[in-house]
Amino acid sequence: MITKFSPGTVHETAGYSHVTITSAGRLAHLAGQCPLDLAGKVVGEPGDYAAQTAQVIANCLAVLAAAGATPDRVVRSVIYVVSPEAAVLSSVWAQLNASPLAAAFTTASTLVGVASLGYRGQLVEVDLTAALPD
Repeated sequence: MITKFSPGTVHETAGYSHVTITSAGRLAHLAGQCPLDLAGKVVGEPGDYAAQTAQVIANCLAVLAAAGATPDRVVRSVIYVVSPEAAVLSSVWAQLNASPLAAAFTTASTLVGVASLGYRGQLVEVDLTAALPD
């Protein structure tokens, strides 16, 4: 069972929940998913946040499925975006929430602007934890 809520004693959110509680006995801690294709290359032209976000979405869906989970089973997400610009972070957030992965971001979620990520040219990474069905 997964319970999500935001207490009235804190600010309203942009669609995520401040608190996620799970009674699941098993959790899948997934590695941060990068915008890499099957050949291990960063997708998109330099600066192409949309292409990289689309690849990250595809990779997240693939690893969730491999773990036996679906986006609605995600209990925690952290989104890393290489940018100090609120508009860029918001555009990545909007693309994630318009995708088949959207249910993952209704849970406890953090969006962080960072200086750099692990691969040359990488702009986006998503880290997920999912409660596996019993």
